[in-house]
Amino acid sequence: MKGRAILAALIVPLTIAAQAKSKAPAEPDGYRLDAYRAPVPATLKGAAVIDTATAFKLWREKTAAFIDALPHAPKPEGLPPNAVWREQPRFDIPGSIWLPDTGYGALSEATQAYFEKGLARATGENKAKPLVFYCLNDCWMSWNAAKRAMSLGYSNVSWYPQGTDGWAAAKHPLDERKPEPRE
Repeated sequence: MKGRAILAALIVPLTIAAQAKSKAPAEPDGYRLDAYRAPVPATLKGAAVIDTATAFKLWREKTAAFIDALPHAPKPEGLPPNAVWREQPRFDIPGSIWLPDTGYGALSEATQAYFEKGLARATGENKAKPLVFYCLNDCWMSWNAAKRAMSLGYSNVSWYPQGTDGWAAAKHPLDERKPEPRE
């Protein structure tokens, strides 16, 4: 009976993982333009798709620049002067650069320039430097941002689809982060 329990313990997670992968949507030709918090593809053409163990190894070895693409909720316009606004803190992978709003499907010229400058700073203007893009699990923002980086000529792009959800589940450290300045 012990052998069956061990076999079941191995087969069930593999079956669940295979089912999850088979339910992943197909990779679109362009950028995802809406419903950004939804199941993501299992692939990103031209990029390495990495898991938490690989992301942790790259982070520990300090061989890649980590780019957080999660959007940032701005202070609402027209908020009464006496209203209290509490910004939602962002906890991400230590040492990351947070380039919020750069994972939308269509970017304004200003946000595109912000993205390009942020990547240039993160890589020391070396388009071959390894980059790891992430946000949250089932979040298209990092997929779009990684795809956009490749369109800019970055050649060593990894996409970490589990993002900070997978990182935190593995009990790896998180740091509070502020967005990179837009100037």
